Formats: sequence, structure tokens, C-alpha cells
Amino acid sequence: MEQQERVQILKDIINIDSTNGNEEAVASYLSDLFARHGIDSKKVQFAEKRANLVSEIGESGKRVLGFSGHMDVVDAGDLSKWSFPPFEATEKDGKLYGRGSTDMKSGLAAMVIAMIELKDEKKALPGKVKLLATVGEEVGELGAEQLTSNGYADDLDALVIGEPSGPQICFAHKGSMNYTVTSIGKNAHSSMPQLGVNAIDNLMLFYNEVEKFVASVNETSKLLGDFTHNATVVTGGNQVNSIPEFAKLQGNIRTIPEVDNAEIQSVFKKIVDRLNEQADVKLNLVWDYNKLPVFSDKDSSIAKLAQQGYKNKMGESIPLVASPGTTDAAEFIKAKKEFPVIIFGPGNAQLAHQVDECVDVKNYLDMIDIYKEMVINYFNQ
Repeated sequence: MEQQERVQILKDIINIDSTNGNEEAVASYLSDLFARHGIDSKKVQFAEKRANLVSEIGESGKRVLGFSGHMDVVDAGDLSKWSFPPFEATEKDGKLYGRGSTDMKSGLAAMVIAMIELKDEKKALPGKVKLLATVGEEVGELGAEQLTSNGYADDLDALVIGEPSGPQICFAHKGSMNYTVTSIGKNAHSSMPQLGVNAIDNLMLFYNEVEKFVASVNETSKLLGDFTHNATVVTGGNQVNSIPEFAKLQGNIRTIPEVDNAEIQSVFKKIVDRLNEQADVKLNLVWDYNKLPVFSDKDSSIAKLAQQGYKNKMGESIPLVASPGTTDAAEFIKAKKEFPVIIFGPGNAQLAHQVDECVDVKNYLDMIDIYKEMVINYFNQ
């Protein structure tokens, strides 16, 4: 495939506004692209306008190598702050700008093109490469959860997730939890607060107790670092001279094995239950998102092949690291058998979700070749 065609394919999928909830347009584009090269695909419908895509190349053999990338992107935000329209891919000074360019349509496109070129070049693959393109990664890893529960990951022997990893390979990452706490109070005039119940005050009781718990945590992970908690969204009240009858707090937690998801759920429940024993306190806790930490084998064959492929292409070594962020791997590792996972893709995660998100074009093109070499060497071991 010519370089310009490789770039145009990435531009085409960046131009599709697949802000969470509209991923099927990307799945349809990729399915049509695969079909033009004699590769079958299957859509796995998640909801209206939302479909995962599963595609395979190679022959039935001893092993299956998984490629995975998500098709959704986060909202572009204030369009006036962008130098270029976020859904009109713009190439300038060796970079390609657009929402999703780095997170993670460049990784997805690189994997797709690697599969197509291996097929067109008639490379003998004594096994299968399976692409699992997902919906809803940004808001709950919804597609990965669906594909895993439906058995699409059960035959994998290794998995590469093409999230932007910078010049490094990730083999482990923290868990992630999102929660919502609501507080129900009673309206009253602010001049007579004794007649009401201040929902914000009661919500702050919860927040203060959580912060006490966070401050008491001394455990850390040598690999992943510290457990973290952040209150990220707070709403409440509707008029400055009225006692608020409703307030809501949402927070995000990054977990480590030393302070794991189950422990956090237990501690938070105890805090809410204890506070609700007080008169006029009515708190409700809901867990919106609960993803486990991911640990893989640092010395797995797929990790070594990624390192070797990068060195062969770029002439320099690349480190193996752990990441604070979460990925679809948190769902795929729930498959019936255990397999090694790496996160390895073009782009820089620090540019993800940013205004003027971009990817280095050379980095994207290089990753296509690296993926191809990894596949060939994986099956020739």
C-alpha cells in the first residue's frame, strides 16, 4: 500500500465523528475496506449506531494473536479553541491533527493496514490475527465487555492493544473506578436553615470521611505507584438564598493490588452506612465503573517481539513500563484463559483528549511496519 493511501485511511476515519455513541460508521468503513482486500468481517451490534467489528486473517493453527483498538473518541469540546476542525483531518508539518488522531484511530488504522498488507502480500501465517475493534472504551469499555462476555477473546493467545504508548510498551496498568454519591435534603429559606436539611453539608460529610481514608493509605505498588482518589464533579442547589435539597458528587479512583477494588467498595459502603445513621443524612452510593488493574508478563514473547520490532525499525531500544491509565485490557483479561497483553501504539497519551490532538505521521507509518514484523515473527517462533 502506498504511503499516501495509508495516511488517507487514517484521515478518513478521523473525519468520522465517532464521539461515543456513533461508532458504527467507523465499523462500516473498516468492514468495507477489509472487504475490498478479501477479508471478512463481522459486526457485533451493541446499540443503535453502535457496533463492534471482528475481523481475521490467516489460517486455523496453534495460536491466535489479537489486535484491538477502540473506535469511539471523546467530545471535541469548545470548537473555537481548535486550530483546525476536529473532524476534518489536517496534515501539517509532519503531524496529522484531529480528534482521535492519537487516541486511538492511528493505532486502529495501523493494525487494520498491517493486516491488509500481510494478506495482500500473501504472507504465510500458521495461525490467525484477530482484530477486535470496540465501542465505548472511553466511558466504560462497553464493547470490550460485550465481546469478552460473548466469547470473542476466549481463543486469544496474546493481545496487542494499539493505544498511544509513546516510545514505550506498557504491560500493566492501574484499575479504575467511578462512583456517584447523591445527598437528599430538604428545601428551606436560607434565613431559616433550621427548617431544612442542607444536602451539600451532608455530602461534604461523605467527602471529608473519604479524604481521611485516602490520607490513611500508606501502601503503594512498586510497579504501579500510589492509589489515587479525585472528586471530579460536584453539583447541588438551585438558588443562592435557598437551602439545597439535592447534591451530587462524582469521583474517580485509580486502584492498585495493595488497595484493590473490593476493599474500596467495602470502605466506601461503610462510610455511607455510618453517615446514614445520623439524623437527616440520606446518602446513596452507586458504582458507575469498576475496572481491575491489569498485570501481564513483562517477559512474554509478544512483549519481546514488540521491543525487537521497534529496535529493528527505529534503531533504538524501547522500555517496558506500567501505566496509570486503564484500557480495554481490563475487560479482555476476563476471557476464559489467561494470555499476555501489551499496550503498544502510535501517538503520545499526553495529547489524548486535548485541543489540537495530533499524531506524528512518521510514527504512525512506522508502527504499521512494526506490527507486520511482530505478526510474522510471532507465528514463526
